[in-house]
Amino acid sequence: MIVFPNCKINLGLYVTRCREDGYHDIETVFYGLPFTDVLEVVPATETKLHISGLPVAGDQTTNLVWKAYELLKEKYPVKIPALDIYLYKAIPMGAGLGGGSADGAYLLRLLNDYCQIGIDNETLAGYALQLGSDCPFFIYNTPQLATGRGEKMTPITLDLSPYSIQLICPAVHVSTGKAFQMLTPRTAPFALEKLNTLPIEEWKNHISNDFETPVFTQHPELAAIKQQLYTAGARYASMSGSGSAIFAVFNKGQKAEIKTEVEFKEFYT
Repeated sequence: MIVFPNCKINLGLYVTRCREDGYHDIETVFYGLPFTDVLEVVPATETKLHISGLPVAGDQTTNLVWKAYELLKEKYPVKIPALDIYLYKAIPMGAGLGGGSADGAYLLRLLNDYCQIGIDNETLAGYALQLGSDCPFFIYNTPQLATGRGEKMTPITLDLSPYSIQLICPAVHVSTGKAFQMLTPRTAPFALEKLNTLPIEEWKNHISNDFETPVFTQHPELAAIKQQLYTAGARYASMSGSGSAIFAVFNKGQKAEIKTEVEFKEFYT
């Protein structure tokens, strides 16, 4: 059985509070894009995780796909068989696109279907939260207003399919933990639940990503890429998550020709 875990972008991202448990409260809109990894399971005598494509940091036990398998195996030991799990990585890591979170959440979904367990989405989302704060989004995988650590989600009606989205993924790894340390929490300057009522050409005047200021200070080449996107006619451009990916929303069929000394991957809808 094969599935294709997709990435997400953040439309607006405000860090509003440093919590006593060490996490931060945020407000953002998660929006999925059709740039994917590949995840497959086949019957085996012993469970193994095989990773190809882009290199993945850490060992097997720290990978969210492996953790997702172990989580469901513990809860449903009779239903979850031994499997060869094949993960092909195409979504860059450390880019603010949630690729690892998507992989873990999709493995939960895949096992639920493959093993015919019958877990409802709400319960799956609860399991996904044990893997990471933004993992539950990929259980629903529809536009969501996210608050709390990112796990409290409310569906929001938003469709960017009439536009083209250009996603630039520079070879710059931004540590999420370090990015949080570089910013000061603040009250959200815009109510993101109203995002879908705001004309897209006004987004740049009302919504922003709190991580951009500290990350762009450390990596001015990212700010330069964002400016090139606007110069080429983007209706809206922003960094996703804590970076380093930069995306832009264009009129259908338009895009920018990016010039930078930094190596990058590009995706386009």
